[in-house]
Amino acid sequence: MSAFLSLSITVLVALLFWKFVTSRTQCRSYPPGPKPRHLIGNLLDFPTRDVANVYIEWGKKYNSSVLHASALGSHVVVLNKLEDAIELFERRGRIYSDRPDYPIQKLMSWDHNFGLMRYGEGWRYRRKICQEYFSKDAVKNHHGVIAQKVHAMLDGLLKRPEKLDYHNKMLSVSIPMKTMYGYDVESIDDPCVTSADKSVTLGAPLFLPGESFINVFPVLASIPAWFPGASSHKVAAEVKRLTDEVIRVPMEWAKMRMVEGTAVPSLVTNFLEKKNKIGASTQEERAIEDIAYTVYGAASDTTISVLGSFFYLMAVNPGVQAKAQREIDRVVGMDRLPDFSDRGTIPYLEAIYREVLRCRPPLHMGMPHSLTEDDYFKDFLIPKGGSFLSLTAMTHDESVYPEPFAFKPERFFDKNGDLNDDDRILAYGFGRRQCCVGKYISSATLWLAFTSILATFDIGKARDESGKEIAISDEYEDFGFLSHKKHFECSITPRSRGHLQLIERANVLNK
Repeated sequence: MSAFLSLSITVLVALLFWKFVTSRTQCRSYPPGPKPRHLIGNLLDFPTRDVANVYIEWGKKYNSSVLHASALGSHVVVLNKLEDAIELFERRGRIYSDRPDYPIQKLMSWDHNFGLMRYGEGWRYRRKICQEYFSKDAVKNHHGVIAQKVHAMLDGLLKRPEKLDYHNKMLSVSIPMKTMYGYDVESIDDPCVTSADKSVTLGAPLFLPGESFINVFPVLASIPAWFPGASSHKVAAEVKRLTDEVIRVPMEWAKMRMVEGTAVPSLVTNFLEKKNKIGASTQEERAIEDIAYTVYGAASDTTISVLGSFFYLMAVNPGVQAKAQREIDRVVGMDRLPDFSDRGTIPYLEAIYREVLRCRPPLHMGMPHSLTEDDYFKDFLIPKGGSFLSLTAMTHDESVYPEPFAFKPERFFDKNGDLNDDDRILAYGFGRRQCCVGKYISSATLWLAFTSILATFDIGKARDESGKEIAISDEYEDFGFLSHKKHFECSITPRSRGHLQLIERANVLNK
């Protein structure tokens, strides 16, 4: 009897083991996607233009919110649904918080970029510094700088409204340069600004799948730039030269101001003061250098994108603009400019802030997360390596946002007319790798800029010599993961003589 029992148990265990193995094997299919070609896989399928919309179409074609493509051993998983991103990047954040290892990154000196850093001690150390300097409470220390620069933008729009792109860029670069280095940008022709612009324009596309073979064949990173056909190396070398300048010049400037005794408070100058008094480790100095560079690059590029979208959306949605202005006039009045104490009392402006970032997120694909070990999700194998989230697909999900391509701030109000609880800005990312570096300072900057501009100006379509309105196209330009509204002309006029005087008075006080 005992022998029979023993044999039965053995058979049962074997059957259970076989069932476990076969069920896992059945699970080991990748999510759907384009059929790979022999040897090269999906190398020719990866989009290099209009990336987010291509992945949206993949979702429709393959009837799946989770998609997969691979090339020569490298895997890309696209997530088109918010609930999938929350499950993987937040609930399973322990294994989904890495960044892809792009060999080209080091060639461009972009290994200084804290946002692109691999998950580990170095990243955690920098995040800790950021949490101290950029927390929700700490950002209040930067409200004065933000207000000063927003008011300077209003003055620029008043004097030269046709130079919208210039004023947009000035605001977007001046705040991070001031808060990071204590540096006042006088012109967008500043060498730091032009070098940063060019480095992003050249370097960002190299991160897209299919743009550079170096990310597929890491061994190619060792080929010299002069080697025939090494076009990515030539671009990377130029990006590295520009990036090194963007890092070096403001750091040296801040150190010189410390020596002269003319430095103003900022992340870098506060650190240098501490270093002079009690000392600091090489690790901390490198971390401060990396954070300052990262915040400048990330904040300026994304702010330019969002403000460009804001002006475009206001110009083509005059009803939204008028409704916002009535609310501002009722709450703020006509004898002062809006300030941060008004936030929370102007709900329609809050809805506009949410809707601009929903409708036109600056990073249309979001920042890629990388998985540190194989995982299983919805009966699919999610392979170790790079994963991308398709942010535009999530913010334009028809099941969540009806008429997703329409600009409708009203979608953020409940049936009682109060702001609903859909206050998560997906553009700031997910889980441990969300945009902790600049989430609160970005929110403060954009809200005050939107509110102050609408309080003082009417934005509309420009008119030609015959008085006919000039149509504004809805075209955007892609720079890797980043998108900017293509240049357009619009009309920007002060709402009244009183508003003009408010702007002039504010800028006299700022000088």
